[in-house]
Amino acid sequence: MRLTDPFIKALKAPENGAVVYPDDGFAGFGVRVSEGGTKSYVLTHGKLRRRETIGRVGTITLAKAREKAKIRLAEYTLGKSEGASMGWAEAVEAFLNDVKRRLKPRTLDGYTYELTKRFRFGDLKLDEIKPADIQRRLDRIAHSPVQQHRAFVTLGTFMKWAYRRHYVETNPMDRMVSGHRYRPRMRFLSNDELVVVWKACPEDDFGTIVKTLILTGQRVGEITNLSPDMIGTDTVTLPDWLVKNSHAHTFPVGALALEHIKRLPMRKTGERSTARFENYQRHKARLDNASGVTGWTLHDLRRTFASGLASLGVSLPVTEKLLNHVSGSFAGIVGVYQRYNYAKEMREAVTKWEQHIQTLIA
Repeated sequence: MRLTDPFIKALKAPENGAVVYPDDGFAGFGVRVSEGGTKSYVLTHGKLRRRETIGRVGTITLAKAREKAKIRLAEYTLGKSEGASMGWAEAVEAFLNDVKRRLKPRTLDGYTYELTKRFRFGDLKLDEIKPADIQRRLDRIAHSPVQQHRAFVTLGTFMKWAYRRHYVETNPMDRMVSGHRYRPRMRFLSNDELVVVWKACPEDDFGTIVKTLILTGQRVGEITNLSPDMIGTDTVTLPDWLVKNSHAHTFPVGALALEHIKRLPMRKTGERSTARFENYQRHKARLDNASGVTGWTLHDLRRTFASGLASLGVSLPVTEKLLNHVSGSFAGIVGVYQRYNYAKEMREAVTKWEQHIQTLIA
């Protein structure tokens, strides 16, 4: 059928991949609908049936898209143009579909965030994106070197992928450097700061997340992606796909930690989504203002946990087991042959830590 605005508006996203709905009134022209719900006008042309994006539905009208497609098709027919490269939005979607089969959900989530939120080039063609365009966007987050570096690495990975796929003739990031040098953070919260932060935590999901991080020492992405099937009577088991080092991690929890864990917003059992908790920065800024404690990150609570255990006389191997570290005490040959799980010692350490926290906040 001939495409119309009402027909396009009513199109539903497919469960997997993408579907192209051709326009019977214009051979080669159609609308592509991705599994994420993105709708784009496309033109398929030539003996090799190359497909390119004309524009997003909503940013360009159907009439304008038809007109633009006809002009391009005429140019290709007359040999005035060899055809533009793949559009940004289409290429990002193809990239994410390609890598999701081999990436951890948390890594895929990071890639998706950077490429769809941080870098918004819309339907601009890949070969139209210049180094200066990329640098301007990176400069906007120069105030946060870590975020800037993460964005730089993600975009670099994407551009290398596009270059290897011949979607661009040159990689616009070839001569670009991050300029970020990794410096390990040393910040941890003192006992006095812990008390103030704990008592300033709001009675909402974010406050519960912060308190759970204090009590368990686990990573933010692990705590915010718990599901009911991971919670035991007095333990939590993180599956290999969720943890950073791909080693499934079972750790004991005390009564106070379990109480907070049960209040967390949970994923559905079996769900592997690692969507970000929304507005972390806004919630964190409010907590900083309420507590008066600044200059720390949520990940610093992990260092606070480790430092606190050391002050209570807990041995380093036990702390590393609780943190699910496979380096340090368990690196190399030790990690291969030393299979003792330290369950008893971890339980004792967690009990000490909870008693310590309860004494502080009493």
